[in-house]
Formats: sequence, C-alpha cells, structure tokens
Amino acid sequence: MTARHPAPEGHVGPEDPDAAAHHWDEMYRSRPRVWSGRPNPQLVAEAAGLEPGTALDLGCGEGADALWLAEQGWTVTAVDVSAVALERASQHAAASAAGQRITWLQRDLGAWAPEEQFDLVSAQFLHSTEAPWQRPHQVAADAVRPGGILLIVGHHPDGLPPWRSASNGDSQDQGSHAEEHSHSHGGDGHGGSEMFFTAEQAAAELGIAPPGWRLDVAASREREATGPDGQSAVLADAVLRATRLQPPPT
Repeated sequence: MTARHPAPEGHVGPEDPDAAAHHWDEMYRSRPRVWSGRPNPQLVAEAAGLEPGTALDLGCGEGADALWLAEQGWTVTAVDVSAVALERASQHAAASAAGQRITWLQRDLGAWAPEEQFDLVSAQFLHSTEAPWQRPHQVAADAVRPGGILLIVGHHPDGLPPWRSASNGDSQDQGSHAEEHSHSHGGDGHGGSEMFFTAEQAAAELGIAPPGWRLDVAASREREATGPDGQSAVLADAVLRATRLQPPPT
C-alpha cells in the first residue's frame, strides 16, 4: 500500500520495498491530488461516537482519515509507504490545529509492524496484487490493545467499481477526486478477486471471535460513487468492526 498515502496509504507488497515506494511516489507526483480530501465514509460511520484515544491509520494516503480522527480528539499515528503522499498529507494537516495530533511514518506494511498498541486501528482498502490481504490486516489486528477497536473496510468482491482498469486495476472513485482511499498496492493495482474479501471472511481469517474478540459489525454496505469519467455506480464495502477482549497470543 502506499503510505496510506493509500497504497492504502501503507504498502503491502512487492518484495523490494524501495520499488514499492518509488511506484507510489510516482503515482502521487502524477496528479496534484489523488483522493477527495474527505474521510472514508465507513470510518466516519463507525468512529464518530467513540471516545478519543490513540489511533493507528494504516495506508493513510493524503491524510484525510488521519486529520478527521485528529479533529475528533484522537492522537494519530498515520502510516504510508509513499514519502510524497506523506509530505502532501502533513502539509494539508498543518492548516489545522488538529494536525499537531498526528505523527506521520513512512513504512512498508509488507515488512513493518508497530511495537505499541492502540485504542483504534483503521485499515481502509488495503488491497494488493503483490501480497496476501491477510498480512496487513493481521498487523492491524495485532496492534489493537485490549478494550480497543479494530476497523477494517475493503471493496466487497460482489460490489467492485465497474470502471476498474484492465491495465492497472485502479479502482478509484471519481478518479483523482476519489471518495475514499482505494489502496491498490503493487505495480498493477487491483487485480484478481483474491485481493478482495467479505467481512465474514476477514473475521474468519484473522480469528476475530471469542474469547479474544467481540465482533460488533460484519456487514456489506452499498454506497453511490462516481468514476473517473463521471459514470455513476453503486459499490459495496465490506465492513468489519471488532473489540479486542484479551491480549493477542504471544
């Protein structure tokens, strides 16, 4: 993922992290803005009522989710593989007093895991052609402290953007003004259906079940979106929200 600065903002992928960073840096340099600047709608829906604490935003891209969390009172660690995306995000956040609540980290999610745990871990659209989707989401789950919240959102395999490019697989809403960070990681972006998952599949693969977890939400949610050429479609998001009840196994 790109420093979510998608990739999502946080790269999952190629064996050579330098190649991944270069790929996503070039993608961000190709456009003055890649994402809409608005937070992902499922993040807002699930986190708006939570008591602020510490948050980890994996694949932060241009930083809209991280800034929204900071504006709600969270202390945020925002991670992405792309230095260009992170610089853009930090400049955007500097215009807000809440930007001081954010720490920006350039990391490759294919090789990195945080040493600390968080009250909220958000993984939005971490899809990769270069590595199994389970790896970055396991990183996300392991980073949730007891009593904390895991929020995973991805493209549901039965509701993918119809304008996905056959050549590069990008599945961005509104093209350079995407409504959410759609992180395709690796040189080819969104590829086969194995990149995508339902909330139930994510819960099963990550062991989101008692006694370690309480599964609060496992849903498919439709939303309207606009493609790069102005076309409209109804997409489906896979949404998983869970509360950690016990520390992860050592």
